Order: sequence, then C-alpha cells, then structure tokens
Amino acid sequence: MNLTACSEKPAEQTSIKTSNENKPNVVIFYVDDLGYGDVGVYGAKGVETPNIDKLAKNGIQFTDAHSSAATCTPSRYSLLTGEHAFRKNASVLKGDAAMIISTEQPTLPKMLAKVGYETAVVGKWHLGLGDGSKPIDWNDAIKPGPLEIGFDYSFLLPATGDRVPTVYLENHHVLNLDSNDPLSVDYTQKIGNRPTGYENPELERQSADHQHNKTLINGIGRIGWMAGGKSAEWVDEDFYQVFTNKANDFIKQNKDNPFFLFFSFHDIHVPRLPNEKFQGKSSMGVRGDAIVQMDWITGQVVDELEKQGVLDNTLIIFTSDNGPVLNDGYDDQAIELLGDHKPGGIYRGGKYSAYEAGTRVPTIMHYPAKVKPGVSDALMSQIDVYASVASMLNIELSNDEAIDSENQADAWLNADAKGREELIEEAYTLSLRQGDWKYIAPSQNANEWVTNLKGIEPGTQPQPQLYNLKLDPTESNNVAEQNPEIVNALKQRLNELKNKSSRT
Repeated sequence: MNLTACSEKPAEQTSIKTSNENKPNVVIFYVDDLGYGDVGVYGAKGVETPNIDKLAKNGIQFTDAHSSAATCTPSRYSLLTGEHAFRKNASVLKGDAAMIISTEQPTLPKMLAKVGYETAVVGKWHLGLGDGSKPIDWNDAIKPGPLEIGFDYSFLLPATGDRVPTVYLENHHVLNLDSNDPLSVDYTQKIGNRPTGYENPELERQSADHQHNKTLINGIGRIGWMAGGKSAEWVDEDFYQVFTNKANDFIKQNKDNPFFLFFSFHDIHVPRLPNEKFQGKSSMGVRGDAIVQMDWITGQVVDELEKQGVLDNTLIIFTSDNGPVLNDGYDDQAIELLGDHKPGGIYRGGKYSAYEAGTRVPTIMHYPAKVKPGVSDALMSQIDVYASVASMLNIELSNDEAIDSENQADAWLNADAKGREELIEEAYTLSLRQGDWKYIAPSQNANEWVTNLKGIEPGTQPQPQLYNLKLDPTESNNVAEQNPEIVNALKQRLNELKNKSSRT
C-alpha cells in the first residue's frame, strides 16, 4: 500500500509575523476511550504503559483533569474550537455526517497558523466531512474537511473504526481508490454484495450487537453498509504502524519550524484489533493489548521528537476523549478478562456517563524546557488548551473566539498552580463542578440503553443530584435534599454559563 503524502495543501493562512524563538511545538496525544485507571501511573493492573509513565515522571500528572464531554465527537469539537459542544447540539456522528465545525469558525490550528505553525491531524476524525448540501461522494475530492478548518495536512479514519467507510482519507481523497470500483456508503439500507454480520454471523471474528453487525470488513461487522472501494480498504491490525509513520514523517518534515500535531488515536476504541506483536502482552485480552499498542505508539512518536532534537521544546499533552467502556458493541471478552483492573479508577460511571468517570481522564503535560515534574490536583479541562496555548504565544483572542476556553497556562506548566474554579461536564445532561461540589442537572431521559447495552450508569435522574467529591469521590451519596440552597445556586450558575455568548 502506497502511503506517500499528497502535496495537496489549502490556501495560505493569514499570518502574524513573529520570531520562532520560544515557540514550542505542540503535540496532543488524544486517546480514544482510555479511562482514568487505564494507565500505569494511574493504577492500572494487568497492563503496563512504560512510555506514558515516563511522560508522567518527567512532566505533570493531573488527577482532576477532564474531557469536556463523555463522548467522542463532542469532546473533539470542544478541544479544537474552545467551545462546548452543546452550543452546537453536537452528538456522536454517523460515518457520513456533515462536518460540524464550520469553515468560518475559529479553531486551534487556525490560531496556530497565524504565528507560523505547520499543522497536521493524524488518526480518527469523527467530526464529519462535507457541508451537508449533498451526500459525500467518496470518489471525488471531499470538502470541506480538516484542511478547510486550519490543518495543513490530514491522514484520517473518516469517522471511527466501527463505521464505514473503512478507508484512509489523505487530505481530500480516499487513498488507493480504484476508479473502476467506486466506493459507496449507506446508513439506511444495504448496498453492494459484501456479507454482513446479521446475514453471515459465522464470518464474524467478534460477534456484534445489531448496531455493529452490518457490512463485514476484515471479518468485523461495522455500523452502516459499504459497496465498492475494495482496493482502499484498511486492515485494522496495521493502524499502529500506518499512523505512527505518518506522524513521524510530519515531525521529520517540520523539525526546523514550529508545528502542531493532533495525533488522534483509534485505540482503544472498538473494534479492538491490536497487531500480533502486541497480542498477549496484557492479562486483559484485546482491550489490554490495545492499551499496550497505544503505549508503544506514544513511545515511537516521542522517540522521533527526541531523535529530531525537538523534544525539549515540544509541549506534549497526553489525554483521552472520554472515560472507559468495556462492552461497546462487540464481544471481545473485555468484561470477562478484566480481573482486578478498574478502568475508571475509583470513579463511578464511564463513557456516556454524567458521573466522574465519564470525563475524568488521565492527563499528562510534558514540556522539558518549561515544566518541572510533579503531580497536580488542579481542576483542569481540555477545553482550555486553546486559550492557554494562545496565552503562551501572546496571541490575543477575539470576543467570539473559543468562548468557553480559559487561560490556564500557569496550571498546565506548574503542578503547584491553581486550576479552574468551576467546570462543566457534558453527558446526556450537564453537570457543574465548583469547589468540592458537583451538581448534576435533572433529566427525564433515563438512557436505559447505556445501562442495558453498555453496562454503564448514565448518571441521569429526574431529580437534581449533588455530591461532595471531597467527602464522597465515588458519588455514592446524593445530598441534594439536604442542601437546597447549594443546589439552587449551582443550577443558576450552570444556566448562566449555558447562556454565555462571548469571552467576556
């Protein structure tokens, strides 16, 4: 398979002339579905993560840092825009959905391009493609996409590993597509003659629920149906090397200029199909082995930064898009082989959940030139990466730019500094953290599918919930009835934050 980078590039960004001195490279390792307890330094059992642990040892390990939402599309939207996804009504997208970040919208890569950064996204996208005016034609140039919102280069899974199309998208084009075998995708009805999981369960390598048992690719049922495009199909077990090579090629090509690399992992999202070199390397089956693979990838990219002489001046943020999930559509024995391991640590819930394990995720800042190693208990959010990096680079943000992002550069760079005063957690309802208190807004939607299909408590209840996380970190004792004044104050404050329309 030819994985040579295309020369295609968007129109030049408007730039602000500044010196390259004191401009750190920025690398965000954005892991998928990695829980608070899934990393060695956060208490993992049955799996080792030496490369991530090394980043923590030489950087800042955060104990109370959060994704902005408990699901992937909203978290990715918020990270790149500095704006809560609920403002856009953004939810987990279909594989053929339109891009939810508009081309006019300020973004983190656009902001960095203003001061001379080269920017790239490698890995899972899941923010949509095209403008929605017509169905995506996978056989033509696919626009708008990452290049239209500020990235100079992109190499993507268009959506996720469990959704069609199961092809790589490099810049605007599907890679290795044969024009004599055009690619089509449908999320409403079967197209083409490929076998499906629901028609041919004997062909499935992992049995799947009804959502994930459509077109079979590489022996795995996917969400949606796909026809054609045989020459462009990926092999899941190759992800580890394909994405690592693309990331490292970008680093090599830009070592002499400041760069931003958004490395958006597919691991440890389903389907979990680690390469054979990682199989059996944990005691937890393929979920644990996928963590080992993810750690190896992290180490390879960090090694490349060091090899190119730029590691000391590279700001690395290692984190996850949301909390953990064991059963997310495929029977891969993640539950049966869990052992003593606790993916969410001591915290309640997981992916999809309003409880703490939904958004409290492992988060590490590594920046040798500026960061003294330590452990920080500061309240932190990924949504603040935007304003914090802008502050480090002396970039002034406009009133309508990244309206939910706060400058927390001091806390990102100093384990002893104080973080946020308050923080919104987004799931199928909204929660507000303030001091030791956590308020979960009532919801009439019980989200029983999360409980029944995923085995996770959604955290939604028809009555308000209030927890003192200092006294009750596991959110076991709802004290809302005993503290009506606190409930009312937090409810009012959450409504104020929801109605916010500018940075001021």
